[in-house]
Amino acid sequence: MKTLIKKIKVTTTLELVTGLHVGASKDNVEIGGIDNPVIRTAIKDNQPYIPGSSLKGKIRSLLEQIAGAPEVGKNPEINDLFGFSDDKKPSKIIFRDSYLSKESAKQLKDSENLDMPYTEGKSENSIDRIKGIAKNPRLTERIPAGVSFDIEIIINVWDTDEDGEKSLALLKKGIAALENDYLGGSGSRGYGQIKFSPLVTVDIPFDKYFDNEN
Repeated sequence: MKTLIKKIKVTTTLELVTGLHVGASKDNVEIGGIDNPVIRTAIKDNQPYIPGSSLKGKIRSLLEQIAGAPEVGKNPEINDLFGFSDDKKPSKIIFRDSYLSKESAKQLKDSENLDMPYTEGKSENSIDRIKGIAKNPRLTERIPAGVSFDIEIIINVWDTDEDGEKSLALLKKGIAALENDYLGGSGSRGYGQIKFSPLVTVDIPFDKYFDNEN
């Protein structure tokens, strides 16, 4: 039986180089309101946030593209870290939901230049190629460029994983790929360019942890 020997806690900040749209349900959109709202917390002053699933899914997708995997679950190394439900293989990596840094939350809350609390509205439309005019206008909600989110990722290390460096290296590769791609929606139209600060890693060995607790 495999034994969980430690966790690696990875912390960093994610800065928005361009506006970010991570969408929420549109079921409750009012007439004249935002067509494409962002996801927000139920508390924390209804602040926008980045779900851990959005980061995990995007990084996994990019790693599978780099590896040439034709579909999800076709690369053993990626499955080993991210898990694969069809093979009943659990994930070794945990992506926490990410919230605005204190500085960014205050900056957005105090801003007088936003269309909504913490966010901006960006008008989008399609172009009629024959008539040369805009049509189908819609308003997309974005988190403005320049703000940052606190990121925490946990890697579980088992006794068969040696020191976990292989898992950490794969995560770093995925983060580098994401910095050269985009997060959220409308990336081909300029949304979602991000950059990470240097990663800070802390080992949490369970034997020493429980010794300290006692």
